[in-house]
Amino acid sequence: MLETLTVQDAVELAVVERSGFVESRHAGAAVVLSPDGDVIARHGNTDALILPRSSLKPLQAVACITAGAVLEGEQLALSTASHTGTDRHASVVRDMLTEGGLTEDHLGCPPAWPTDTATRDEMVREHVAQARIRMNCSGKHAAMLRACVATGWPTDGYLDVTHPLQAHIREVIERLTGEKIAHTAIDGCGAPVYALTLTGLARAIHRIGTASDRSPFALHRVAGSLVRAVREHPWTIEGLGRPDSIAIEKLGVFAKGGAEGVMVMVAPNGTTVALKMLDGASRASTIVAATLLSRAGALSEADVAALATALPLEVLGGGQDVGTIRPGSGI
Repeated sequence: MLETLTVQDAVELAVVERSGFVESRHAGAAVVLSPDGDVIARHGNTDALILPRSSLKPLQAVACITAGAVLEGEQLALSTASHTGTDRHASVVRDMLTEGGLTEDHLGCPPAWPTDTATRDEMVREHVAQARIRMNCSGKHAAMLRACVATGWPTDGYLDVTHPLQAHIREVIERLTGEKIAHTAIDGCGAPVYALTLTGLARAIHRIGTASDRSPFALHRVAGSLVRAVREHPWTIEGLGRPDSIAIEKLGVFAKGGAEGVMVMVAPNGTTVALKMLDGASRASTIVAATLLSRAGALSEADVAALATALPLEVLGGGQDVGTIRPGSGI
């Protein structure tokens, strides 16, 4: 029987307050690692299994680059993104494919509308259909395809768990987390996603987030280059005005949210947070992660307060601001 995160394992990570009344509570678990990678705080059961969803993308991206995909700058950052499907995002992903002798038809992710409202509205006005390249995981899929082309693996079936690319990705994930994969599921984009503990996920993200692109070790060089690319091009990782991109721009962190309320964040000094909202809601995950980093001394309270004003945390009543989404008593 797999030990997954339960209500009994969880603590209150965030609350939604309306007119001074706590209307909703988000329970979950979180772990904080020191700059040296030691566990310095646990909130809830961080050894229970979760599905990291898109917070796994940094690990998958590192695996793709170590398998031979040659990507730099915006293309490298898009390999780990959950982008909003704007024309700018799609253009970079299209270049990733073209430079590998690939087309959009090679993408195994499903067709989708952009999550960027303006872009979607424009596509509807122009009678443009949903497209695979607009799907938020298309950068990850383009990186997977580039790894296959570079290594000589078949592009057909690259999402199959038995494909050599996926075998390589699993090996890299186990190396970075220090855990054996306990369960394999299929993510929303069609790629395999693996059950890990929050502690294992935090350990892997810490190793990526503190790696140097000048390291004598190839895996560390790749990880360091990936983090630098994301910090230099924060618009890629999600989109202008979106939580991950805002946090990276304002705090200099490496941040990667995942579906169903998962978040990983690494401060400039290497302090790392991984968290999971048990109800799957993501609206509080960025501010909770940043608050945990602040309480660990890795970010200033003033900077986190400024971040809070830039995030969509207000609670409205009659079009007026009457409350907020804020960290809960469990942290």
